[in-house]
Amino acid sequence: MTLSDHHKGLLLTFVAVLILSPDALLVRLIHCDIWTLLFWRCLLTAMVMSLFLLIRYRSRFFHSFYATGRTGLLSALTITVGSLLFISSLKQTTAANTLIILAAAPIVSSLFSWLFLRETVPLRTKIAIFTCFSGILLIFSGSLESGLLLGDLMALGATIMWGSNIVIIRSGKEVNMIPANVLGNLFVVLVVLLLGAQPLAVTTAEAGLLLLLGGIILPISFAMITLSPRYLQAPEVSLILLIETVLGPIWVWLVLSEVPHLRTLVAGFLILGTLLLHTLVSLRLSQIRAKS
Repeated sequence: MTLSDHHKGLLLTFVAVLILSPDALLVRLIHCDIWTLLFWRCLLTAMVMSLFLLIRYRSRFFHSFYATGRTGLLSALTITVGSLLFISSLKQTTAANTLIILAAAPIVSSLFSWLFLRETVPLRTKIAIFTCFSGILLIFSGSLESGLLLGDLMALGATIMWGSNIVIIRSGKEVNMIPANVLGNLFVVLVVLLLGAQPLAVTTAEAGLLLLLGGIILPISFAMITLSPRYLQAPEVSLILLIETVLGPIWVWLVLSEVPHLRTLVAGFLILGTLLLHTLVSLRLSQIRAKS
């Protein structure tokens, strides 16, 4: 059976989010300093993605980076800033707070896609975004703690960067933007080295977790997320990424006993239910258009 572009986008994004969901937990389990964590996280991710690109393009490997142009460079910069802010936030506030705030990415991407790409956002996506955002506010009201403002602000900054990046990738959807993700991660490596990263100051246990995170989870999931806006509108991609808002805190709860607030659980059901309904409606409409 041949998948439509919309089906490909949905499959890529859903699988990517499931793979990415333990990210916050692994960051919390790795106890080295933040700059060293970012060094290995981003270096390993860039190396594995580069291997994918080398296998895919071979002699045209370097040309694949050049082909992304200014759009690719802009995407790389948003990835760099977003990565720095995301990890810093996880170290300054709770995993639930960080992931909840990141869930606002659909608001950012829908606004920017309307402003810069002149894309029409379907009514069903607008309703789903509003419903999910209501659930996010419910989680936020139950999990916000005093003294965590700095971490929350960093998470908000990461949200703006990543919401923007989805729109940037979609604006250059004719080109493979995975090379831009590689560049963004390499930029982070350079920045954290200047900030005092100590790459050799990690324990054996931390090295194993870093290899799992940077060598497997991040490159695979980020590559899939980078490809998905070629098939889906930016707000729809961001909407599906909300699943991590629910799954991320659950992993942390199961392993570290950071118990989510009851409001978080209620809102989680609301968000997942909305995403499921939105996806089913989108699939049905896509099938009807394909037959007509």
